[in-house]
Amino acid sequence: MDILTSEFFQRALIGGLLIGVTAPLLGLFLVLRRLSMIGDTLAHVSIAGVALGFLIGVYPIAVGLVFALAASFAIEKLRKAYKTYAELSIAIIMSGGVALASFLFTLGKGFNMTVTSYMFGSIYTLNNTDLIVIGVVTVVVLVLIRLHVKELFLLTFDEEAAAVNGLPVRYYNLMMSVLTALVISASIKIVGALLVSALLTIPAACSLVAARSFRQSVFTVVLVAEVAVIAGLLIAGVWNLAPGGTIVLLLIAILLLLLVGRVRFRISG
Repeated sequence: MDILTSEFFQRALIGGLLIGVTAPLLGLFLVLRRLSMIGDTLAHVSIAGVALGFLIGVYPIAVGLVFALAASFAIEKLRKAYKTYAELSIAIIMSGGVALASFLFTLGKGFNMTVTSYMFGSIYTLNNTDLIVIGVVTVVVLVLIRLHVKELFLLTFDEEAAAVNGLPVRYYNLMMSVLTALVISASIKIVGALLVSALLTIPAACSLVAARSFRQSVFTVVLVAEVAVIAGLLIAGVWNLAPGGTIVLLLIAILLLLLVGRVRFRISG
């Protein structure tokens, strides 16, 4: 297990553990509000920003973050314009993100392989700047969720009641979109844009199977994500596998085990 003493693995572990807290926490709120596809959308838009960052010589994750934030604002605007078909806003922004990313790829063919690492993840290449960005995002997300957990709980389970009670629904919707954009932009170098939604959704799916209350769900999503991140990195490091893909496959395995366990419990009961 010499890999545990390697600096690149230690940075990967720290980055993975931080994202393993914030991504599933936000994902729980998104899944309960039936907005799970927003992760894929913002991830695709972030890749367009990453591509532009390489093209103009600016820190790629920072440009990806700007793009994701712009997309989160656009989604909220479109959700208001299409109230009856709110999911249409996600489809529109995703299509635009994919189109822009493909356009930028053609302009900078020389960095295509580098951008590809952001699509599938390259957690072993995390540097100190990346860890600082991820750390700041983690602190911001945890502080805001802690300060507004009651309001977010009400908004998640009954948005109309929240509005009637005077809660600034638009503000909290925008805040959640911005926080999601921050987490996704920080996550794409860890598990990749194509897999980042797994960290947002699969731990939440596990909590829907195993947890019996919202408090238990919060604990469950973080526990599942952290177990998958730690075990995935160790397995990938020892057997030279893709870390992002290994983490996601472990998340799916945990979900399947929980589903099988619930079915057996019902049969025995």
